[in-house]
Amino acid sequence: MNHPAELALHQYLEDAANGRSKISDEIVDQIAKDVADAVKRQFGSASRKDKFRFRMSNIGRPSCQLWFDKNKPDEALPRPTTFVMNMMLGDIVEAVFKGVLRSADIPFDNSEHVTLKLDDLEISGTYDLVMNGAVDDVKSASDWSYRNKFTDYETLAHSDSFGYVGQLAGYARAAGKEAGGWWVINKANGSFKYVPASGLDIDEQLGKVKDTINKVNNNEFERCFSAVPEYFRGKATGNFTLPSECTFCDYRHLCWETLEERPAIMSQAKDPKTVGYVYIANEGDNNARRR
Repeated sequence: MNHPAELALHQYLEDAANGRSKISDEIVDQIAKDVADAVKRQFGSASRKDKFRFRMSNIGRPSCQLWFDKNKPDEALPRPTTFVMNMMLGDIVEAVFKGVLRSADIPFDNSEHVTLKLDDLEISGTYDLVMNGAVDDVKSASDWSYRNKFTDYETLAHSDSFGYVGQLAGYARAAGKEAGGWWVINKANGSFKYVPASGLDIDEQLGKVKDTINKVNNNEFERCFSAVPEYFRGKATGNFTLPSECTFCDYRHLCWETLEERPAIMSQAKDPKTVGYVYIANEGDNNARRR
């Protein structure tokens, strides 16, 4: 365990699972209020149509993605019908998690709206909570992300296409506190853990944020990632695939004009996984090898 509060949380949840603990009406009411606020926000928002601006939730993202957000927002891929429900799942998880913290008598300061000043720019946002004098984020994650991405700070920071590290650094500086880490809940099975931001240098991260902001403000487009060579049974196929950081980007087809998302060419599986190809060397030979 990476946080002293984890043991108390496990103990409370064990008691709850065995009918030995209760939750107060006051805490239930707070959870209900938080969920109701989230419903109003998620179902009453027109954020896709809002004029582009830097927010605490996007300052850590790649400059290429923000360039598209600013210059070509109407050409983004349409959001799937599952988008709002997925966002709601995250909001519900956060509301219930905070309720569990309160019920387990773990002290924390609740969300607060803060403003970060970078040179002449003011960037606003609302952090999730402060515990032991440090700002923490609450994240709900898929089973894959929980097991492979939210393992430690280094792994998260290495492939941080959603900008979680820059976001936490911004919240911490704006609040005048340390950067704590991430409380991560697995949406598939309810597992949770704490990932400390033990290697996060706030000044270094905010320097990166400034560079990103300058590029976007100067209208400088630069693709931040390179295509990845494909290998099959240890040998290069000659094909190149979409970088993992670009997988969920709404502008991947604009940025990678040759992108084809299709079943893996070399796979011999009955149901091959979908791969984003940005370059296919010799499809005829590949198909022959598949046969």
